[in-house]
Amino acid sequence: MKIQLQTPIKIGICNLPNRIVMAPLTRMRAPQNIPNDLMAIYYGQRASAGLIIAEASPISPQGIGYPATPCIYNELQVSGWKKITETVHAQNSHIFLQLWHVGRISHPDFHQGALPVAPSAIAPKGKALTSTGMQMFVTPRALEADEIQGIVEDYRKAAKNALEAGFDGVEIHSANGYLLDQFLRDGSNKRTDCYGGSFENRARLLFEVTEAVIGVWGAQRVSIRLSPSGTFNDMTDSDPETFFVYLLGQLNRFGLAYLHIVDALEGDVRHGANVVSLAVLRKAYKGMLIVCGGYDKLRAEDAINQGLADAVAFGQLYIANPDLVERFKLNAPLNKADATTFYGGTEKGYTDYPFLQK
Repeated sequence: MKIQLQTPIKIGICNLPNRIVMAPLTRMRAPQNIPNDLMAIYYGQRASAGLIIAEASPISPQGIGYPATPCIYNELQVSGWKKITETVHAQNSHIFLQLWHVGRISHPDFHQGALPVAPSAIAPKGKALTSTGMQMFVTPRALEADEIQGIVEDYRKAAKNALEAGFDGVEIHSANGYLLDQFLRDGSNKRTDCYGGSFENRARLLFEVTEAVIGVWGAQRVSIRLSPSGTFNDMTDSDPETFFVYLLGQLNRFGLAYLHIVDALEGDVRHGANVVSLAVLRKAYKGMLIVCGGYDKLRAEDAINQGLADAVAFGQLYIANPDLVERFKLNAPLNKADATTFYGGTEKGYTDYPFLQK
């Protein structure tokens, strides 16, 4: 029997009414890095999703790399997020928080002139988005070995804060060229200590962070996001298929709620990605798998019915269609997203997309 996106599923300890997931989407609507009432409206509008993965939230001031991103390291931020989780839970939905450290994808403007940190002192190509506009990325400072446990502790504290804020679980952001991904890839990690070189060493920080977060939440409320084929933020790797097959094999032992894979995007291919097929990753990982990457309804259901995924996350479709579940159910027309309002601003392009007329 064909599985539909509307088919219920249990992921971790959460019984979801459907397999339609709202992907984590940076929207930069949190002045002073504090979640607010407008964000509560935004997430509340989209609470028919089987699961909401809330936007990436820096675990510390050092982890910030974009303006007006909501964070999860102090009491004001916890209080702001509580309003959002309460709004989502009032509609019997589930919401995870994505834990984020951007690493080298930052700028001294965010750190009182201090350099961003990374596994190695290698500047990414491109520009940082700061409160004063686009600025060239700088060469980051390589983390000292004795600093790394402090990073792990920041993740543990952020996980504890997310628990206090009322989330149903957390997703560790280890994709898209941010700090944990920087440690995974040999294009950005040239370390010669126990956090660089071999597959085991490059994965060490992710494993340590995962263990710390599980210590707060339990494995069935913890997940990880990976982008094996990703080139975003100037990411490269000499042998991503072999490395990520190893990594997923190791992640099987944690018993996570799910693994979230960013599938190869058109931009990755255009930038010369060494694409790791979803079939290879599915074979390596035995647990629940959520995929994302420009999927529409038909492609999503095909992936599920081919056994390549258990659920699918949607990004831009959820920006423009707060009632995406209903639209998919009815095969109704979809609103088009306005890319000029993706980042920053107020309610325009955020909470004002129309619902289907009843």
